[in-house]
Amino acid sequence: MNKKSLIFNIVLILFLIMIILWIYPCNVKALSIDGIIGGADSFLSKGTSTSTTIDNTKLGETSDFIYNILLAISMVIAVVVGIMLGIKYMVATSEEKADIKETLIPYVVACVITFGAFTIWKIVINIIQ
Repeated sequence: MNKKSLIFNIVLILFLIMIILWIYPCNVKALSIDGIIGGADSFLSKGTSTSTTIDNTKLGETSDFIYNILLAISMVIAVVVGIMLGIKYMVATSEEKADIKETLIPYVVACVITFGAFTIWKIVINIIQ
């Protein structure tokens, strides 16, 4: 991997991280030690109470929400990487084209594994319900 493509890949990864952070802002709250311990105690007390039950509809909605977000992110990443490889292939020399063709095998394997995992997740959720 030459220096130019390494810099391009680093810039692409940083760009994707910036997009993800822009979409999902992080709300951080500074707490005192007493606040942290109090929050932990209330969390533990909720876990020991027997009156709480798991609501299957809320669990299904949460699972669908997480599924859809992760699927959308993986699709965007797969398309962006595919476009990047295509553009690199179009402007590359014959020696660089061979390197890009070698990169296509892990790309295709990663896409198959990723979308296969999402398919298995959806099948398992549908069977459980």
